[in-house]
Amino acid sequence: MVDIHCHILPNVDDGSQSLADSIAMAKMAVSEGIHTIIATPHHKNGKYENTKMGILEQVAHLSEELQNANINLRILPGQEVRIYGDLLEDLQKDEILSLNHSKYLFIELPSGHVPRYTEQLLFDIQMKGLVPIIVHPERNQELIEQPEKLYQLVKKGALTQITASSVAGYFGKNIKKFSLQLIDANLTHFVSSDAHNISNRSFKMLEAFETIEKKYGMDMVYLFRENAELLVSGKNVYKEIPDRIKRKKVLGIF
Repeated sequence: MVDIHCHILPNVDDGSQSLADSIAMAKMAVSEGIHTIIATPHHKNGKYENTKMGILEQVAHLSEELQNANINLRILPGQEVRIYGDLLEDLQKDEILSLNHSKYLFIELPSGHVPRYTEQLLFDIQMKGLVPIIVHPERNQELIEQPEKLYQLVKKGALTQITASSVAGYFGKNIKKFSLQLIDANLTHFVSSDAHNISNRSFKMLEAFETIEKKYGMDMVYLFRENAELLVSGKNVYKEIPDRIKRKKVLGIF
């Protein structure tokens, strides 16, 4: 299993606070059947800045430590970029890091709203040959209240990634309900952990996929897992749920 969103790098953001924390997270990940993690520290969120070169160095160091500890977990480089006006300029300056050097780029929206320039910036990112992935849209208050805005962004080429803990109910019933509505409405493409530690923000991938299997069947689980594998390989992911997977239409989602 591949986890494309994780804060496992030590001492860079609000995730792992030490190498010991990172080792503990790695062991937990392996116990859940995760063999590959894309490390995605926060960047430009008002508190943390983790540029491309710094992340590459941190990934190399953690990979070496895991190898020394005989933990069979592959760590790949990525970045969780908070949306900001100068993003394209920093992209041009090679300070922005896509997921494992692929065409896929994480974009984080503020938790309470969707900036006015979001649609234009996501379009501009695509004009640069990249595919923006909006992370945890199920926890954005404006999108919860107006899901048609997410529909428009996805319709125009953006992808989305929901959080395993959201699907499993750890952020509350309403966010779980909305997460499942996004799956129903074909508005999400990845399920990832967004793990920060092994206590209150851990992986929960197995629980999330168990929930998805019960509601949609194993084919849907395979779809999300395959999309993560395709992303890591730099290949095109499934943007729509294949016809073989039966899904229920959710009225009023947009």
